[in-house]
Amino acid sequence: MQESIHGHEVMHMMLELGGSFTAESLKQAIHTRFGEQARFHTCSADNMDAEALIQFLKAKGKFVEAADGFNTEASRICQH
Repeated sequence: MQESIHGHEVMHMMLELGGSFTAESLKQAIHTRFGEQARFHTCSADNMDAEALIQFLKAKGKFVEAADGFNTEASRICQH
């Protein structure tokens, strides 16, 4: 069974890559970095695919709206 990846890793990747994302471009970046079969967890949810993780992070206010999509900020990544 594949190990689950914490959602923080995706947020760190977004900061590392820079620029803005759409839900689709972020999903592609996640698949490129972690693989299409990757599963993700957060402090309060688990067993999410890339699409579910994106929706979860959006609902939790982890994304910052930008002119051409969204990104995140380091301050929105919990530090535990």
